[in-house]
This record gives sequence, structure tokens and C-alpha cells, in this order.
Amino acid sequence: MFGKKADSKPQGRIDSLIGAGTLIEGNIRFSGGLRIDGEVRGAVLAGEGASSSTLVLSESGRIEGAVSVAHLVINGTVVGPVSAFESLEMQSRSRIIGDVEYLMVEMHQGAVIEGRLVHLAVQMEELKSAPVA
Repeated sequence: MFGKKADSKPQGRIDSLIGAGTLIEGNIRFSGGLRIDGEVRGAVLAGEGASSSTLVLSESGRIEGAVSVAHLVINGTVVGPVSAFESLEMQSRSRIIGDVEYLMVEMHQGAVIEGRLVHLAVQMEELKSAPVA
């Protein structure tokens, strides 16, 4: 409509599900949408060029490893570094124990981050202004 910006939030489409009670040991690489209700011990990474990748981690979900996706909606726990190169939405029961790189972040009351917050735009500016050796 008039003057309305394009919504940068993820689409809501889920292509794959890791159900409650499921434990996966090892890295996961995906494209599209992934919802985790169970537990993953390993990295969860969007495939190369997956700029529309969306990871939804439910309240019962847990990841012990690095997370790197375009869009992350979290209400569970991540133990490891997180990189959300488009958007990060932390719902009220979410908890991240590790450093977080983000472009846009939305935190609901009750969400917890135990680590550093690094804005990706600032990081890109530092790379541009660094002297070339």
C-alpha cells in the first residue's frame, strides 16, 4: 500500500522439522525453512546463497553448536555463536549463550543473551576502513 516498506521478516514457510524428542549429533546444512523442536549437537548452517533461509527454534528446542542463517526466530536455547545476517527475533523464553552477530534484532521481554552483540553493518565498515597490508 501507500508508503509501506517491504517486510524484511521471514516468510513462515517450513520445509523441514526436527521433532520434539529427537536428538541429532552432527552438523545440519539446509535451505528454505527449518523448525527444530528437538535437540541438535552440531552446527546449523544455511546453505551457500540461502539468503531466504529461516530457522525457527521452539521453546523445547536446543542447539549446541554454531548457528548461521539469514532469519532466526528463537524461543529455545542456543549454546554457541549465532550469526543472523538478515534478522534475529528472540522471543520471551529464548536464551543464547555465545556471541551474536546480527543485522536487525528484536528482543522480547525475558530473552537472554550471555555473550557479545556485534552489529554486522559495523563489522563491514571496519573491514572497509582497515588498512591493506
